[in-house]
Amino acid sequence: MLISCFKVGDFDFALPWALALILPLVLIGLLYYFKLRHRRPSMVFSDTSVFEQSSGLMSRLRSLLPIISGLGMLCLIIALARPQFTEVSEKRKAEGIDIMLVMDVSVSMLAQDFQPNRLEVAKQMATEFVNKREFDRIGLVLFSGEAFTQSPLTTDHRVVNEYLEMAQPGTVSNGTAIGMGLATAVNRLKDGKGDSKVVILLTDGMNNAGYIQPQMASDVAKEIGVRVYTIGAGSNGKAYSPIGQRGDGSFEFGMTRVQIDEALLQRMATSTGGRYYRATNEEALREVYEEIDELEKVEIEVEQLTKIKELYRPWLLIGSGLILLVALLQMTFFRQIP
Repeated sequence: MLISCFKVGDFDFALPWALALILPLVLIGLLYYFKLRHRRPSMVFSDTSVFEQSSGLMSRLRSLLPIISGLGMLCLIIALARPQFTEVSEKRKAEGIDIMLVMDVSVSMLAQDFQPNRLEVAKQMATEFVNKREFDRIGLVLFSGEAFTQSPLTTDHRVVNEYLEMAQPGTVSNGTAIGMGLATAVNRLKDGKGDSKVVILLTDGMNNAGYIQPQMASDVAKEIGVRVYTIGAGSNGKAYSPIGQRGDGSFEFGMTRVQIDEALLQRMATSTGGRYYRATNEEALREVYEEIDELEKVEIEVEQLTKIKELYRPWLLIGSGLILLVALLQMTFFRQIP
């Protein structure tokens, strides 16, 4: 038997074609109604008061028998269509990835070749990336002249996003300690429980601070199985960037040359099995995070449980009861003698 499914939310009919029987039922009802209205008497009486006196409750009940029969048939048709309530539950099991985001928050990240600046765009793209990684443990390291863990590895991505939002230059001494940023992240990942360990490091400059060299940090990352993706953020040529700081703490801006040590970032990535990306604008940076998201996919095992509750029995009982009631009334109170 061909079984199709007509679904409305969690409620459906296993045999929806049976509902087509409602149409002839309606047509029969309409024909009966019009035939009743246009029925002509076969006998003419000069005085019908004797019939009016005899008409009462029983007469009115008799007129309801066709309606009760129609309702009974409607219930039986619905029962034949087999209404059901389907409850679907999923049990997901996933081995998440441990990911440390390492972000440069040096003053140069306020450069306005990205709108409104590099740092705000980097924070926005990182937040979008975090929101996609449902099963991963994610942490955050910020660095400029030094590096510090802003958020350890956690599955509470709301916390990571809040720390991303708060990230601003000036938290620690100025400079670009790329090696320190990577080393801090690797230290957090070495005891991670994930099958895969990843660092996504974003900077807009050259390593000029810190006591750990980037290549040394990369060697340690490779040794413990951490894959490093590096991103150079900044346009080609010159950009409108901070060139000094006033006494009130605000920055003075001017055109400066964009200097990113791409060769270093390339070596750091490839030596650990990762990749280096150059993002020269907002859209390019979004595409970088999207590509990393595709490369670092989590295998999800989904077990789907479907529980179907049959709802035809009440309709069958009501429909059968109404039809039986009409039959009993016709054989007793409304029995017609030929």
